[in-house]
Amino acid sequence: MPRHTPLYPQHLTARARMVDFAGWEMPIHYGSQLEEHQQVRRDAGVFDVSHMVVLDLTGPAVSDFLRYLLANDVARLTGQPGKALYSCMLNARGGVIDDLIVYFLAGERFRMVVNAATRDKDLAWIARQAAAFEVGIRERDDLAMIAVQGPNARDKARAALGETLEPAMALRPFFASECGELFVARTGYTGEDGFEIMLPAGQAGEAWDALLAAGVAPIGLGARDTLRLEAGMNLYGQDMDEDTSPLESGLAWTVAFEPAGRDFIGRAALEAQRQAGPARRLVGLLLAERGMLRARQKVITPAGPGEITSGSFSPSLGQAIALARVPVGDFDACEVEIRGKRLPARVVKYPFVRHGKPCIT
Repeated sequence: MPRHTPLYPQHLTARARMVDFAGWEMPIHYGSQLEEHQQVRRDAGVFDVSHMVVLDLTGPAVSDFLRYLLANDVARLTGQPGKALYSCMLNARGGVIDDLIVYFLAGERFRMVVNAATRDKDLAWIARQAAAFEVGIRERDDLAMIAVQGPNARDKARAALGETLEPAMALRPFFASECGELFVARTGYTGEDGFEIMLPAGQAGEAWDALLAAGVAPIGLGARDTLRLEAGMNLYGQDMDEDTSPLESGLAWTVAFEPAGRDFIGRAALEAQRQAGPARRLVGLLLAERGMLRARQKVITPAGPGEITSGSFSPSLGQAIALARVPVGDFDACEVEIRGKRLPARVVKYPFVRHGKPCIT
């Protein structure tokens, strides 16, 4: 049986088309994926992301544990309550087990958000690595999570949720604040401004209804995917996985090699790959002709074959875009094999769109 978030009744009321996603019955769209995409780029939309996994980690050794578990360094958060950090969690080969966000709350308290599709393996891996540390791990399945995104998202969220949200209005990007029973972070997965809000599950429906009444439109997983692709944000299981490293996935910036004395899982493999130079890299593609770019399509480059990892039609640009893993080399054009034909494509630096404006010239 599929699992349901606390907002399942709201999705049915809004006549959402529901699909299975990692064992959860989730809305793919509420009528028009294209309109929902443009709603977020131009105004404000709200997503149900309660299927995401929220973990609270506590204990005197929690910082040391996270510095060992993650490729990025939580020491960067010290002294900044509410500061968020994006990181990959690696295996010993340097492959990505999952990508996640971790928040420093205060003292010996951190909060982590991992992907729903990787929940079971993540929890097992984290528990196994934590055995050597004095760390408490609590899954917060009592919380719901909603994301309000778009150029008008923060103002409309404040109008909907009132004074409770006022402390969050001064947050800098990638910071969070505990606002009464709400945990509000200025983060997102769309390339737009906004909040991700964790709140008691029993309050989720009321908050959702208030946001809709304030003119925030419900947005499904379909538009979430095209929005994140335009913003050049990786999707776990497509753009990186346990057989690819952050250095091959456009995520070298998330690996903290300094200080040199910090030993984190996967470090030795990444050091060797960095010294040798990664053989592959993640690039953006723009299809030069009409057609659709999809994951797993073959890419032909002057340096050898590659593969699209994520692809779709970009509503903001009006053409097909993709992320692709290709051999390292100096080239700005390639071909993509689509239904037995080779179509030309430009190799570009992503993101494609950020804050509603094209980044590609």
